[in-house]
Amino acid sequence: MKNLQYIKIQNFITNSGKTHAINLSYQTFGKTLHSAPIVLVNHALTGNSNVIGKEGWWNDLIGENKCIDTKTYTILAFNIPGNGYDNNLKNLIEAYKDFTANDVARLFTLALEQLKIKQLFAVVGGSVGGGLAWELAVLKPNLIKHLIPIATDFKSTDWIIANCHIQDSILNNSKAPLADSRMHAMTLYRTPESLAQKFARTKRSDSLYNVESWLNYHGDNLNKRFNLSAYKMMNQILKTIDISGGKKDFIETAATISSDIHIITINSDLFFKAEENWNAYVDLKSIKDNVNIHEIKSIHGHDAFLIEFDQLERFLKPIFKTESKTHLLKEKVVA
Repeated sequence: MKNLQYIKIQNFITNSGKTHAINLSYQTFGKTLHSAPIVLVNHALTGNSNVIGKEGWWNDLIGENKCIDTKTYTILAFNIPGNGYDNNLKNLIEAYKDFTANDVARLFTLALEQLKIKQLFAVVGGSVGGGLAWELAVLKPNLIKHLIPIATDFKSTDWIIANCHIQDSILNNSKAPLADSRMHAMTLYRTPESLAQKFARTKRSDSLYNVESWLNYHGDNLNKRFNLSAYKMMNQILKTIDISGGKKDFIETAATISSDIHIITINSDLFFKAEENWNAYVDLKSIKDNVNIHEIKSIHGHDAFLIEFDQLERFLKPIFKTESKTHLLKEKVVA
């Protein structure tokens, strides 16, 4: 079972001026809430709150004796409203354009207040989840000790917006919207070099290349496990990441965050470009000391944050090992 818990947020007013009642679902893993440092994990576009365990999407990184050790930390994960994991789509099916990434981050802050959480040791998120991490950090500049946005940016660039626009058009006009959208997205999540290495122009049959079969598989698989309305909502959130609130002063806005910022980029990412992350790092570093950047080296593009776990762990381990040792020392003193 999912073991979902819920927080009711009544009369939530979006930035577009629409009012919604939100039943925000979440899961916790590891130590009991309020008994240990809390790590908030934000899921990616087709992900959910099921971070670890059966069908957990980040088992390689989080768990007992792993990089983010559940014997040391409480892991908290919210479901982005409308992602379909909690089957709570009824009121959001036609309203997805009411919402922005900032709205979702505001919902997270309200949920944290209801849970009486005043401090997060870390917020980790990849892709759209990392964008939400940026949004949350701006809304609550003193909430997070370590901000860890992975394969993302604090804004949706014109490139992201353009591709989200194409995705939205496919989702609303295709005869096979989920499958077709996923196939288009997969060509953005990987690179020409990654596909060449994997398939080398080989054929499955006289009429079908293996790369075509692979795309068909991913399209069919998403069609079986995901919901059309959920994809529309997640695509909308991805399109609207903007910590400046439309003012475009991104660096000045990011500089208000007190957290230690650990940007993790991917050298071959065709979606959230590494160059954008490096430019942000250089600009931020000139006005803020506690900013770091790490670059995953991979031919696999955007999806490398779900593939290159050895590199990701190497970047994250110093952050989480330090707290682990401190927490164990505190336990010994108390004992």
